[in-house]
Amino acid sequence: MLPTEEQNGEIGELADLIAESARDSATPFIVAIDGRSGAGKSTLAQALAAQTGAAVIDGDDFYSGGTAAQWDALSAAEKAAHCIDWRRQRSVLETLVRGETATWHPYDWNANDGRLSDRACICPPSAVVILEGAYSARPELADLLNLRVLLDVPDDTRQRQLTTREGDGYRVQWEARWAEAEEFYFTNVMPVDSFDLVISSPGGGLPFPMR
Repeated sequence: MLPTEEQNGEIGELADLIAESARDSATPFIVAIDGRSGAGKSTLAQALAAQTGAAVIDGDDFYSGGTAAQWDALSAAEKAAHCIDWRRQRSVLETLVRGETATWHPYDWNANDGRLSDRACICPPSAVVILEGAYSARPELADLLNLRVLLDVPDDTRQRQLTTREGDGYRVQWEARWAEAEEFYFTNVMPVDSFDLVISSPGGGLPFPMR
């Protein structure tokens, strides 16, 4: 779904805020875009990157929940704690803060057997860095994050967008596998008032009006 003219204006306002903040920062201005599955995190990250020149890091690269069987055996709290390897994310961000090029191996989603890909992702230093994905604003990264953004989207909107992206059959499996961990995380670890900025969507659309 393409942003409307009004939404493009809102993206522009946020992009201007980020760019201005980055100009005043001696180190990279790091933005975390967090939210539940299907909220539009990747869409917003790419739109902001197009206007700010930001480097975008895909949080899914750092999946560490193991195989499907291993994941399904975990409690909701364990899933929220182990879904993403925040230590590797932290190492990448610390490297960029030092003004150095960061390199990491993403999770191999094609094999999906717990291994990392042989392919390396390389991120040169950038004035603005966007870490996007569920769990990207977790407390263990707080001291490295300059702006923590939550996309707070109604469930029916998210499910509609997941259906468009994944297909209805897979969307049901997706929700069954990931929703429990996300519910625990956004209720107990990073509730709404933990974020610097909440972007909400009363009626759908990507990205969403700020509040």
